Amino acid sequence: MNTVLVSAFWPQKSQSLIFKLALVLVGSLLLAVSSKIQVPFWPVPMTMQTFVVLVIGMAFGPKLGLATVGLYLVEGAFGLPVFAGTPEKGLGLAYMFGPTGGYLAGFVVATLLMGRLAGRQWDRNPVTTAAAMAIGIAVIYALGATWLATFIGVEKAVQLGVAPFLLADALKILLATALMPLAWKAAKKFSRG
Repeated sequence: MNTVLVSAFWPQKSQSLIFKLALVLVGSLLLAVSSKIQVPFWPVPMTMQTFVVLVIGMAFGPKLGLATVGLYLVEGAFGLPVFAGTPEKGLGLAYMFGPTGGYLAGFVVATLLMGRLAGRQWDRNPVTTAAAMAIGIAVIYALGATWLATFIGVEKAVQLGVAPFLLADALKILLATALMPLAWKAAKKFSRG
């Protein structure tokens, strides 16, 4: 039985090293693009990046998801402008260890967690998908706000690094809640026909 969405769509190819490398590369590009698609928001722009991070974790599983986010972080560490606000807000390790670095660490932990939850089939029905997404976003917030608090204090970290994004992330949870179970239904039809 296929435990993650990618292997459900492409059961034979999912074992190929070339296929896996292609997924990791495409996923890292999706992360970079999602960090650049910005909706004007105060105090910082909102991106679709948390949505993409969590869906990659669910769709790829823990190992491929982690490899994808890892490649994305390596690209950023080497100075490629893949992060939100780059190059204007800095590049490379300076950016990664700046105020938003904790959110990047949160991406790693949340991706691993989403992959494990997907392996337990949490991405196949709306209730558990919503719960998984909420947990993933909470992990990103927890690590991100904790790191941000070392720069601006706890109260401001919550005020500026969590509160402005709650409604937007609730909408991302709803989007994933609709998409992931539908993708599983499509995968079942795809594999049959």
